[in-house]
Amino acid sequence: MGSVIGDALPLAIGIAISPIPIIAAILMLLSPKAKATSVGFLLGWLAGILVAVVLFTLLSSVLPQQDSSGSSPVSGVVKIILGALLLFLAAKQWRARPAQGEQAEMPKWMSAIDSMTAIKGLGLGFLLSAVNPKNLLLGISAGVIIGAANLSDGDAVLVIVAYVLIAGCSVLIPVVGYLIASARMAGPLDRLREWLVANNATIMAVLLLVIGVSVIGKGIASF
Repeated sequence: MGSVIGDALPLAIGIAISPIPIIAAILMLLSPKAKATSVGFLLGWLAGILVAVVLFTLLSSVLPQQDSSGSSPVSGVVKIILGALLLFLAAKQWRARPAQGEQAEMPKWMSAIDSMTAIKGLGLGFLLSAVNPKNLLLGISAGVIIGAANLSDGDAVLVIVAYVLIAGCSVLIPVVGYLIASARMAGPLDRLREWLVANNATIMAVLLLVIGVSVIGKGIASF
């Protein structure tokens, strides 16, 4: 089980470091309905991560297991394809970097955060974690790793719980921190938001590059 957690950990960190959901959570924490929308967003974010990894863990568990030589070619091909897609997204993110002196463009839906309700926040969190292409690819990769490991049900549940908590920690920590000490968190959160906005594309490009290469390497090792 430990090796499976180790393989899934970089994928969980890849989701955790995604700047867009962190920026969205910070904007909600600085909005008039901070508590309701941020808690709804957090629940949707965690639910989306959980649904994606559980679904693809179940699907990948039906893939052919290792043959007599210890190889798993079907799982290897799937991992290589996923890794290649992650590299493609890395290149796309790198090309999307703003030129020096230009301001990075954020999604238009962020302007509506101030008027969001808890239910809309929950839906947005779910969409960003479960349907967003980058996070979906990472969730599929994690599901393939967990499902192909042939763990017992108890061990698989523990790995999934660890994966979800790590992947969701970048939203979980600021939301919980704000609920505990809202006055102290406002300034640091706003400064973090500004830095993430400026460096969003670069962060994701480097992150997807590293994870994509890692997933391809695991795919090659499966042969």
